[in-house]
Amino acid sequence: MEPLRTDLSIYRNFDFDKPPVGVKFLFFPPEGIERLDRPLAGCEMIQEAQNRTSPFYMSKEDENCFAKMALGMIDAPAFAESGQVGEKYEIFQEARANARLYEHIPMFKRGTVNYVVFSPSDAITFDPDVLLFYAKPHQAEVLLRAMSYSTGALRETKSTHVLGCAWLLVYPYQSGKVNFTVTGLDFGMIGHHVFSPGYLLISVPFNWIPTITSNLKEMKWTLSAHTDSREEFIKREEKLVMELIERSQEIK
Repeated sequence: MEPLRTDLSIYRNFDFDKPPVGVKFLFFPPEGIERLDRPLAGCEMIQEAQNRTSPFYMSKEDENCFAKMALGMIDAPAFAESGQVGEKYEIFQEARANARLYEHIPMFKRGTVNYVVFSPSDAITFDPDVLLFYAKPHQAEVLLRAMSYSTGALRETKSTHVLGCAWLLVYPYQSGKVNFTVTGLDFGMIGHHVFSPGYLLISVPFNWIPTITSNLKEMKWTLSAHTDSREEFIKREEKLVMELIERSQEIK
């Protein structure tokens, strides 16, 4: 694994309830990292890393839900792709509705990822493929604003009611896009009792980590709109608009 390229210490200033988690997808087993000591679901592994002080890695034998399918460690079972699981759990009206999702679920090609490392941010020594944040709305606003601060990039999200792990792990890596969801919306995460509801899980792929980190060091985190009263905000807005109108008239 390549060593960590970006100083992540700026993220300590957020005072997150749980630390960010770095994820690395590997073909070969990692050296010097302990293996997960019990089977967990993919979403539980994110939570496990939040509660640890050192990294761990997993293989298909260590995952007991469907994350190993999204990770390409096993073939998708025919009964799953046909929509049987979602119908039996009464998530969908009929199997056909669940089956349609498999046209969109992001998955790694079979056998290209055999091991995955999870690490709390303070213990990351490798260059992560994905960096996951567990943020309150006001923290997420700053983090997502840092994405567009120097780029103007759109804030967007993609997910499905099931296989939320695929959208947090595989999709950002494959698409190169920052993705996020709100805890309490995903069926599997609810069933496994991971994450308190109402937080944002934000997944940042490796290509965005340097830009967001750099922008956080430059930009103003707390804006006037965050501290103004409603009346102060309106007054400030009116003043700014009038100043711009006056300056615009000077151009004519």
